Amino acid sequence: MKRLGTTSFLVALAALASIPAAAQVAVRAGTLHTVSGAPIENAVVIAGADGRIEWVGPAAEANIPDGVDVLEAAVVTPGLVDARSVVGLSGALNSNVGPVRDQDQLERSSPLQPDLRAIDAYDANETLVEWVRSYGVTTLHTGHGPGALVSGQTMIAKTRGRNVEQATLMPVRMLAATLGNAVSSNFQSPGTSAKGIAMLRSALHGAQAYLDQVQKAEEAGAEGNGESDGDGNGNGEEDDDAKPAPQPPPRDLSKEALGQVLSGELSLLVTANTVADMASALRLQQEFGFDLVLDSAAESYLLLDEIREAGVPVLLHPTMSRVRNGSYETAATLADAGIPFAIQTGFEGYVPKTRVLLWEAAIAAANGLGMERALEAITLSPARILGIDDRIGSIEVGKDADLALFDGDPFEYTSHICGVIIESEVLSTECR
Repeated sequence: MKRLGTTSFLVALAALASIPAAAQVAVRAGTLHTVSGAPIENAVVIAGADGRIEWVGPAAEANIPDGVDVLEAAVVTPGLVDARSVVGLSGALNSNVGPVRDQDQLERSSPLQPDLRAIDAYDANETLVEWVRSYGVTTLHTGHGPGALVSGQTMIAKTRGRNVEQATLMPVRMLAATLGNAVSSNFQSPGTSAKGIAMLRSALHGAQAYLDQVQKAEEAGAEGNGESDGDGNGNGEEDDDAKPAPQPPPRDLSKEALGQVLSGELSLLVTANTVADMASALRLQQEFGFDLVLDSAAESYLLLDEIREAGVPVLLHPTMSRVRNGSYETAATLADAGIPFAIQTGFEGYVPKTRVLLWEAAIAAANGLGMERALEAITLSPARILGIDDRIGSIEVGKDADLALFDGDPFEYTSHICGVIIESEVLSTECR
């Protein structure tokens, strides 16, 4: 692999420091990992002024427009996608009190709070957002963290923008739930796994009843608008014995959110690590028919057939995280079993509250997953699971121009990330 010097690389980057947002820029790569196809040696990517990729291919065939600045890197990959994070709700200061409070990922007043929205707490200017971006992460699936039976809603954001509106790619994507000991350590009830499942089932049944009431009221309203009359004779006269039309229930934001899971508008993201808790999540999916995504899933290698049969993707815990019965080889095991998965950074109880996605994938690569599959697990695979692979996850014409630039092998510890581009905007020029 051709390796470009860090000094010359920084000179090229410095020339781009004044580029406005969504400016056109070309990137010349010693090796380009498109992820959707085979790597291309000595390649060029042209990022358009509309923030999308205009052209990808061998440098010998590139027609770079006059006046476009050209950035060089030894290796270029798609911007990394963190499949599960709390960044933006959790901050770098690790403070829960006072004017510098920056820990909003878990509300402990109730174990069931599906009405909480990540978009109402996300801080686009949080230092931690910039920090993860400097390590190549351009897209976050973030929101309320594990620790409550239902902790709230997640969102998808780009790691740029002055406010949440500019950062948001998808305001609501999943509803975050947790099964197991992590819940009982934060709340008096549920105190056991069985109680947690019973509470969650009860909440889902309540949400279904709420949806039924809303539907009946809407149908009655449609009939009252001329589709039918009370006596069914179509003359507009009311039947003296007609029952009062069903009225809609008072609005309930919690039941609405759970109802969106039942209707398929949102996925239920269940953090579960033991075989017993993951099996409970699969039973819930079978009972209610919602779209389930398993989160963390430390013992998933013991439940491969059941997970594959259910068609459930896994957002796997960080490879090096301290989970009971976790394994460096789980990512490779899931890949070999044909189970869709992505590697995530999750949540840590200490500063900086998140792990480095690139390093976690590197450990998985070294433990059976291999370079290409590891890179896919932090780019295209999470994009597919999140349903946004039409925009991100690979380097293809028409997709967002989100790129990570390296001075060497991305999974080699001595390599550096020397540039990050999001939608054609050069946002990072420091080698880390």
